[in-house]
Amino acid sequence: MTSNQHRPRTRLSLRSNTTVRYGSMSSEQPDGDASSMQTTVISQKRSYIAVAVLCYINLLNYMDRYTIAGVLLSIQNYFGIPDSTSGLLQTVFICSFMFLAPVFGYLGDRYDRKLIMIAGLIVWIVTTLGSSFVEKTHFWVLVLTRALVGTGEASYSTIAPTIIGDLFTGTKRTLMISFFYIFIPVGSGLGYILGATIANATGDWRWALRVNPALGGLGLLLLVFLIPNPPRGASDNQSGATMENTSYIEDIKYLLKNRSFVWSSLGVTAMAFVTGALAFWTPTFLSRAQVTQGLRPPCNEEPCDPLDSYIFGAITVVTGIVGVFLGTYISKQLRDRVPNADPLICAVGMLSSSPFFFIAIVLAATSIPATYTFIAIGETLLSLNWAILADILLYVVVPTRRATAEALQIMVCHLLGDAGSPYLIGAISDALLKYNPESPSWDFRRLEYSVLVCPFIGVLGGLFFLMTSLYIKEDRKAAELLASGQAPEPPETSTESV
Repeated sequence: MTSNQHRPRTRLSLRSNTTVRYGSMSSEQPDGDASSMQTTVISQKRSYIAVAVLCYINLLNYMDRYTIAGVLLSIQNYFGIPDSTSGLLQTVFICSFMFLAPVFGYLGDRYDRKLIMIAGLIVWIVTTLGSSFVEKTHFWVLVLTRALVGTGEASYSTIAPTIIGDLFTGTKRTLMISFFYIFIPVGSGLGYILGATIANATGDWRWALRVNPALGGLGLLLLVFLIPNPPRGASDNQSGATMENTSYIEDIKYLLKNRSFVWSSLGVTAMAFVTGALAFWTPTFLSRAQVTQGLRPPCNEEPCDPLDSYIFGAITVVTGIVGVFLGTYISKQLRDRVPNADPLICAVGMLSSSPFFFIAIVLAATSIPATYTFIAIGETLLSLNWAILADILLYVVVPTRRATAEALQIMVCHLLGDAGSPYLIGAISDALLKYNPESPSWDFRRLEYSVLVCPFIGVLGGLFFLMTSLYIKEDRKAAELLASGQAPEPPETSTESV
């Protein structure tokens, strides 16, 4: 017996089907434990504590990422490696982070997110500590351990924002995301400062890599005991609709058809290229500039003068705090009146920071104070984007696909962004070495010409965010309808057996 009657059902699936799957929305409550899961209430106090813990671990992640940059001159002297090989240390870390992110994104949308983060943090602690015991004759071991460190960050960075997204909604979510992402520049800056300070105090750069694992042990305990595991979409779903499984291929198709997600991901990629290259090379670049001006002698043995790492780290911390909160404030003021305000703010941040970085690079040969001033302005403008970008992803993508979206965005932005930019800058610098191999002045100039690539990539990123602004209103509304179970399912043409 057949019937053409269909029960109305709302799904996120891209194809029409009678089976409710992961990522889809159904107005019917599931049986058993799933129903009770959706009604789980996490207290506001516990939610705030969870954000504090996640912020702490995010701080450690970025401290570790840029500790290497803070002691790069000492590492170059210790192993006797050129610029391109030095850039490889950051590239292998970002590559492992990038390729593992989709794996953890898939797992994070389907399995226990807390357990995944715990496992990743354990790997991060062990490999970071292990990298500090590498001998001078085994540089390849340092490269390998830096690659494995990316495992921990991949598991954490793809999942932590989705937990915050499930604990809060609306402007409160934006504020919590701001607190989380402010620790990207703060952690980066402290990485330079802490790494340089410890290396200078001990006379051995390897001790700089041993502090973060100790602090990570505390983070692991806090993660185990204080982080809840909220139901996916708990803060977005107000209608009683439940979320079920779709295939990973369907998730990817959904994201590729989400124009705001695609264009904003390209914008993030350009931003990652610029921040990755400048973050890794700026202390070394400024040190060479001062050698050229006769303000200091070349570093021929460790520990090298850490002053540039201190100053650049402090600038990164301060401008990061100011930029993130300023961007969040502007977004809050404009979002209700200008529906596409968020990507426009990101576009302004990218487009306006590029001229300041260009001027800073050019002025480095003649005025270090002016260079620091323009770097500070450029970093502040670029930091407007951090929290806003995370919030864009959370509100244009449905809850059950957010970890996958985070992972895909991480993979793309690192693949085309900061995975290659530190190595590319070093490779260009090494390629220019042949024109004047014995000149300290040319050591500065060849690196200067290399980093000038960054401002032009920044302009390209601003154009990508302008494209995002054309579609964000429509894509945000579509995600809200799907998450609330109000979007209708496309009509089916086949018959159902009864």
